[in-house]
Amino acid sequence: MKTILFIGTNKSGSSRDVIIAAKRLGYYTVLFTNNEKQFQQREEYPDVHQMILIDTDNILEMKQEIKRLRSKGMDIKTIVSFIDSYVYSASLLCDEFCHNPFSSKAILLMNNKEETRQFLKDQPYTPVFKIIKPNEEISFEKLVPQFTFPVMVKSPNSTGSKDAMLAENADQLKKHTLMLRERDPKDSIIVEEYIDGDQYLVEAVVFNKKVMIAGVIEQEVTKGKRFIITGYGVMANVPNEIMKGIEEVLHSLVKQMGIVNGALHLELRRSKNGWKLIEANPRISGGAMNKMIQAAFGYSLVEETLKLLLGGTPLIVPRYKKYVFTKYLIVDEKGILERVTGKGRARRSPGVIEVYVKPRKGTLLIPPLSMGHRYAYVIASGQSMDEAKQFARNAINEIKFHMKKVQD
Repeated sequence: MKTILFIGTNKSGSSRDVIIAAKRLGYYTVLFTNNEKQFQQREEYPDVHQMILIDTDNILEMKQEIKRLRSKGMDIKTIVSFIDSYVYSASLLCDEFCHNPFSSKAILLMNNKEETRQFLKDQPYTPVFKIIKPNEEISFEKLVPQFTFPVMVKSPNSTGSKDAMLAENADQLKKHTLMLRERDPKDSIIVEEYIDGDQYLVEAVVFNKKVMIAGVIEQEVTKGKRFIITGYGVMANVPNEIMKGIEEVLHSLVKQMGIVNGALHLELRRSKNGWKLIEANPRISGGAMNKMIQAAFGYSLVEETLKLLLGGTPLIVPRYKKYVFTKYLIVDEKGILERVTGKGRARRSPGVIEVYVKPRKGTLLIPPLSMGHRYAYVIASGQSMDEAKQFARNAINEIKFHMKKVQD
């Protein structure tokens, strides 16, 4: 039985889309999960043929389970994860049990922001940064003069905007740095210059050293306690001066890291001092990214990534080009969700492709501290980016969360 093993999934988004794609391609799908809630809601995952509750942080336990599955006659063709924390462990398991065209070394490098920064420190697209090691005494007298405010303070393991904070002065720098040190004394801390400029996300696939850009996406950033991406505009046509700068950074990074085959996405800012790399990740973006690209260009990026993992040739060629904008919904106050209204009106709004609302009744909703605190989205297309944005915003405004306020 030709099988694909997935480690972890979210209920929706790219990590779920890839399981659905695998089933559509005729593979038997097995999911390793440590999420008991998913196990209890088993019937909501019809695309998963077999769901196994296991400690996904325990490599040895997963190895034993893989051997058991193989002894039952499963022909495991690849092992993969589209979840940040499991991308590397899935690649290591694939190295051992399957043919892995991806580089686990490059995945490890991109997975850790400290390693990425150090590795690319001499590149013109790397921001000015300072790494504070776990056992290193923090001298703010020496640190502050190295930067012009504002600066970013990050954990090297931060994902989805968690533990990535803006410091606008020396007092905030001290506060954020000491908070991260107290939270995890065994972790390094990254302090780096804040890059002002338009932010872009670049989805790419590398096949036999050939770099293929699957999508360039303008990002709309909302600044609260964290920087949260609340809007994504898939560019049907990318201006030459933007594409040229993006290609230079992307090709350089792929060459520096020795990536022969792989899937990755970059977050870049276009500053007055040129293009700067905010971060690199060894997978497609989560959330609605796969659906956005499919709506804009007609192909499934997760499916093409699967083909690459399975030894095939990915086809990153647009069947058509449409302007697509996705608008996410966040909340301003903490509260318990009592009901949601307006989903039907949102779906019937002009230009709307998809409406998704994540939380159920009784869920505690909070102002965003990470990308995981975005609670709904609308994908819309239009004749221009402005029209697609307007359609998405009109539709998302129809959705209302009725909440019972709670005290902090």
